[in-house]
Amino acid sequence: MRWQLLSELARSDQQVRELTAALGEPQNLVSYHLSRLRAGKVVSMRKSSFDGRDAYYRVDLNRCGELLAAAGGALHPGLALSPPFGVRRTAQGRRPTSVLFLCTGNSSRSQMAEALLRDLAVDAIEVYSAGSHPKRVHASAVQVMRERGIDISSSESKPLSRFARRRFDYVITLCDRVREVCPEFPGDPEVIHWSIADPASEEGTERQRYAAFERTAADIEGRVRFLLHAIQHDTARGR
Repeated sequence: MRWQLLSELARSDQQVRELTAALGEPQNLVSYHLSRLRAGKVVSMRKSSFDGRDAYYRVDLNRCGELLAAAGGALHPGLALSPPFGVRRTAQGRRPTSVLFLCTGNSSRSQMAEALLRDLAVDAIEVYSAGSHPKRVHASAVQVMRERGIDISSSESKPLSRFARRRFDYVITLCDRVREVCPEFPGDPEVIHWSIADPASEEGTERQRYAAFERTAADIEGRVRFLLHAIQHDTARGR
Protein backbone atom coordinates (compact mmCIF):
# COMPACT_ATOMS: atom_id res chain seq x y z
CA MET A 1 0.00 0.00 0.00
CA ARG A 2 2.86 2.39 0.74
CA TRP A 3 4.30 1.73 -2.69
CA GLN A 4 0.87 2.45 -4.22
CA LEU A 5 0.69 5.71 -2.29
CA LEU A 6 4.15 6.73 -3.48
CA SER A 7 3.20 5.84 -7.05
CA GLU A 8 0.09 8.03 -6.86
CA LEU A 9 1.94 10.94 -5.29
CA ALA A 10 4.79 10.67 -7.78
CA ARG A 11 2.27 11.66 -10.43
CA SER A 12 0.53 14.52 -8.60
CA ASP A 13 -0.01 16.04 -5.15
CA GLN A 14 -3.27 14.67 -3.77
CA GLN A 15 -5.68 14.85 -0.84
CA VAL A 16 -6.48 11.89 1.41
CA ARG A 17 -9.92 11.37 -0.13
CA GLU A 18 -8.36 11.20 -3.59
CA LEU A 19 -5.81 8.65 -2.44
CA THR A 20 -8.52 6.65 -0.71
CA ALA A 21 -10.55 6.52 -3.93
CA ALA A 22 -7.49 5.63 -6.02
CA LEU A 23 -6.47 2.75 -3.75
CA GLY A 24 -9.97 1.58 -2.85
CA GLU A 25 -9.00 1.32 0.81
CA PRO A 26 -10.52 2.78 4.03
CA GLN A 27 -9.44 6.31 4.89
CA ASN A 28 -8.10 5.35 8.32
CA LEU A 29 -5.80 2.75 6.73
CA VAL A 30 -4.59 5.19 4.07
CA SER A 31 -3.99 7.85 6.73
CA TYR A 32 -1.97 5.41 8.83
CA HIS A 33 0.36 4.52 5.96
CA LEU A 34 0.69 8.18 5.03
CA SER A 35 1.78 8.88 8.61
CA ARG A 36 4.47 6.19 8.35
CA LEU A 37 5.72 7.64 5.07
CA ARG A 38 5.82 11.08 6.67
CA ALA A 39 7.78 9.64 9.58
CA GLY A 40 10.29 8.33 7.04
CA LYS A 41 10.47 11.83 5.52
CA VAL A 42 9.54 10.67 2.03
CA VAL A 43 6.08 12.29 2.13
CA SER A 44 5.08 15.72 3.45
CA MET A 45 1.77 17.53 3.93
CA ARG A 46 0.60 21.13 3.64
CA LYS A 47 -2.78 22.76 4.25
CA SER A 48 -4.69 23.73 1.14
CA SER A 49 -4.63 27.45 0.39
CA PHE A 50 -8.12 27.07 -1.10
CA ASP A 51 -9.78 25.33 1.86
CA GLY A 52 -7.77 25.11 5.06
CA ARG A 53 -9.78 22.05 6.13
CA ASP A 54 -8.13 20.06 3.35
CA ALA A 55 -4.48 19.10 3.01
CA TYR A 56 -2.29 18.03 0.11
CA TYR A 57 0.30 15.28 0.33
CA ARG A 58 3.43 15.24 -1.81
CA VAL A 59 6.31 12.83 -2.24
CA ASP A 60 9.91 14.00 -1.93
CA LEU A 61 11.37 12.40 -5.05
CA ASN A 62 14.87 13.59 -4.20
CA ARG A 63 14.65 11.76 -0.87
CA CYS A 64 13.32 8.64 -2.63
CA GLY A 65 16.20 8.84 -5.09
CA GLU A 66 18.74 9.08 -2.27
CA LEU A 67 17.25 6.05 -0.52
CA LEU A 68 17.12 3.98 -3.72
CA ALA A 69 20.69 4.93 -4.58
CA ALA A 70 21.87 4.02 -1.09
CA ALA A 71 20.07 0.66 -1.25
CA GLY A 72 21.56 -0.18 -4.66
CA GLY A 73 25.02 1.00 -3.67
CA ALA A 74 24.91 -1.06 -0.48
CA LEU A 75 24.33 -4.20 -2.56
CA HIS A 76 26.93 -3.38 -5.21
CA PRO A 77 28.72 -0.15 -6.25
CA GLY A 78 27.58 -0.69 -9.83
CA LEU A 79 23.96 -0.36 -8.74
CA ALA A 80 24.29 3.13 -7.30
CA LEU A 81 21.80 5.30 -9.15
CA SER A 82 22.81 8.56 -10.78
CA PRO A 83 20.25 9.25 -13.55
CA PRO A 84 21.00 12.11 -15.95
CA PHE A 85 18.45 14.89 -16.16
CA GLY A 86 17.30 16.04 -19.54
CA VAL A 87 14.95 15.26 -22.38
CA ARG A 88 15.57 14.06 -25.91
CA ARG A 89 14.81 16.39 -28.74
CA THR A 90 11.53 15.78 -30.50
CA ALA A 91 11.82 13.27 -33.32
CA GLN A 92 11.51 14.77 -36.80
CA GLY A 93 7.89 14.94 -37.92
CA ARG A 94 6.50 14.56 -34.41
CA ARG A 95 4.61 17.35 -32.70
CA PRO A 96 6.61 18.76 -29.78
CA THR A 97 5.32 17.94 -26.31
CA SER A 98 3.33 20.89 -24.93
CA VAL A 99 3.00 21.90 -21.28
CA LEU A 100 0.82 24.55 -19.64
CA PHE A 101 1.52 25.77 -16.09
CA LEU A 102 -1.31 27.48 -14.21
CA CYS A 103 -1.61 29.49 -11.01
CA THR A 104 -3.84 32.34 -9.86
CA GLY A 105 -1.87 35.45 -10.80
CA ASN A 106 0.63 34.03 -13.32
CA SER A 107 3.03 36.36 -11.55
CA SER A 108 5.42 34.00 -9.74
CA ARG A 109 5.00 30.23 -9.53
CA SER A 110 3.80 29.45 -13.05
CA GLN A 111 6.19 32.02 -14.55
CA MET A 112 9.15 30.38 -12.82
CA ALA A 113 8.01 26.91 -13.85
CA GLU A 114 7.63 27.98 -17.47
CA ALA A 115 11.07 29.58 -17.52
CA LEU A 116 12.80 26.66 -15.83
CA LEU A 117 11.27 24.01 -18.08
CA ARG A 118 11.98 26.02 -21.22
CA ASP A 119 15.60 26.49 -20.13
CA LEU A 120 16.15 22.81 -19.38
CA ALA A 121 14.30 21.37 -22.36
CA VAL A 122 15.61 23.87 -24.94
CA ASP A 123 13.35 23.37 -27.99
CA ALA A 124 12.13 19.85 -27.21
CA ILE A 125 9.04 21.08 -25.34
CA GLU A 126 6.59 23.92 -25.97
CA VAL A 127 5.95 25.62 -22.63
CA TYR A 128 3.29 28.14 -21.62
CA SER A 129 1.87 29.61 -18.42
CA ALA A 130 -1.29 31.50 -17.46
CA GLY A 131 -3.38 32.58 -14.49
CA SER A 132 -7.06 32.66 -13.54
CA HIS A 133 -6.61 36.28 -12.35
CA PRO A 134 -3.38 37.48 -14.00
CA LYS A 135 -1.36 40.33 -12.56
CA ARG A 136 2.08 41.84 -13.11
CA VAL A 137 5.07 39.49 -12.86
CA HIS A 138 6.53 39.86 -9.38
CA ALA A 139 9.90 41.61 -9.14
CA SER A 140 11.22 38.96 -6.75
CA ALA A 141 10.36 36.22 -9.24
CA VAL A 142 12.37 38.09 -11.86
CA GLN A 143 15.31 38.44 -9.48
CA VAL A 144 15.36 34.84 -8.30
CA MET A 145 15.30 33.64 -11.91
CA ARG A 146 18.08 36.07 -12.82
CA GLU A 147 20.21 34.43 -10.13
CA ARG A 148 19.70 31.17 -12.01
CA GLY A 149 20.81 32.77 -15.26
CA ILE A 150 17.28 33.06 -16.67
CA ASP A 151 15.80 36.40 -17.72
CA ILE A 152 12.00 36.74 -17.35
CA SER A 153 11.99 40.54 -17.02
CA SER A 154 10.05 40.87 -20.29
CA SER A 155 7.53 38.13 -19.48
CA GLU A 156 3.86 39.04 -19.38
CA SER A 157 1.03 37.50 -17.40
CA LYS A 158 -1.60 35.76 -19.52
CA PRO A 159 -5.23 34.89 -18.75
CA LEU A 160 -6.18 31.23 -18.54
CA SER A 161 -8.98 31.90 -21.05
CA ARG A 162 -6.38 32.50 -23.79
CA PHE A 163 -5.46 28.82 -23.76
CA ALA A 164 -8.84 27.24 -22.94
CA ARG A 165 -9.31 25.76 -26.43
CA ARG A 166 -5.73 24.72 -27.06
CA ARG A 167 -4.44 21.18 -26.88
CA PHE A 168 -1.72 20.35 -24.36
CA ASP A 169 -0.05 17.12 -23.37
CA TYR A 170 0.32 18.23 -19.74
CA VAL A 171 -1.61 20.80 -17.72
CA ILE A 172 0.01 21.49 -14.35
CA THR A 173 -1.63 23.56 -11.62
CA LEU A 174 0.70 25.05 -9.01
CA CYS A 175 -2.00 26.69 -6.92
CA ASP A 176 -4.74 25.05 -4.85
CA ARG A 177 -7.20 27.78 -5.83
CA VAL A 178 -6.69 27.50 -9.57
CA ARG A 179 -7.00 23.73 -9.36
CA GLU A 180 -10.63 24.23 -8.32
CA VAL A 181 -11.45 26.34 -11.41
CA CYS A 182 -9.21 24.64 -13.97
CA PRO A 183 -11.30 23.92 -17.10
CA GLU A 184 -11.23 20.73 -19.10
CA PHE A 185 -8.86 21.07 -22.01
CA PRO A 186 -9.34 19.32 -25.37
CA GLY A 187 -7.22 16.32 -26.19
CA ASP A 188 -7.34 14.69 -22.73
CA PRO A 189 -4.04 16.07 -21.37
CA GLU A 190 -2.31 14.65 -18.30
CA VAL A 191 -3.52 16.88 -15.44
CA ILE A 192 -1.04 17.25 -12.57
CA HIS A 193 -1.22 19.29 -9.37
CA TRP A 194 1.71 20.75 -7.47
CA SER A 195 0.50 22.25 -4.19
CA ILE A 196 2.90 25.18 -3.77
CA ALA A 197 2.29 28.15 -1.50
CA ASP A 198 2.30 31.61 -3.07
CA PRO A 199 5.66 33.16 -2.11
CA ALA A 200 4.14 36.64 -2.44
CA SER A 201 1.92 35.87 0.57
CA GLU A 202 4.94 35.44 2.86
CA GLU A 203 5.08 37.91 5.76
CA GLY A 204 8.07 39.25 7.65
CA THR A 205 11.15 41.23 6.75
CA GLU A 206 12.18 41.95 3.18
CA ARG A 207 14.81 39.23 3.44
CA GLN A 208 12.29 36.70 4.76
CA ARG A 209 9.87 37.54 1.96
CA TYR A 210 12.58 37.12 -0.66
CA ALA A 211 13.69 33.83 0.92
CA ALA A 212 10.18 32.52 0.21
CA PHE A 213 10.79 33.11 -3.51
CA GLU A 214 14.14 31.33 -3.30
CA ARG A 215 12.53 28.30 -1.63
CA THR A 216 9.72 28.27 -4.17
CA ALA A 217 12.12 28.45 -7.11
CA ALA A 218 14.18 25.57 -5.69
CA ASP A 219 11.04 23.49 -5.13
CA ILE A 220 9.76 24.13 -8.64
CA GLU A 221 13.16 23.45 -10.21
CA GLY A 222 13.31 20.04 -8.53
CA ARG A 223 9.81 19.18 -9.69
CA VAL A 224 10.52 20.35 -13.23
CA ARG A 225 13.61 18.16 -13.46
CA PHE A 226 11.59 15.10 -12.48
CA LEU A 227 8.83 16.16 -14.88
CA LEU A 228 11.39 15.96 -17.68
CA HIS A 229 11.99 12.31 -16.83
CA ALA A 230 8.25 11.61 -16.90
CA ILE A 231 7.86 13.35 -20.26
CA GLN A 232 10.79 11.45 -21.72
CA HIS A 233 9.33 8.17 -20.45
CA ASP A 234 5.88 8.94 -21.88
CA THR A 235 7.38 10.04 -25.20
CA ALA A 236 9.37 6.81 -25.48
CA ARG A 237 6.14 4.89 -24.96
CA GLY A 238 4.47 6.86 -27.76
CA ARG A 239 2.14 8.87 -25.56
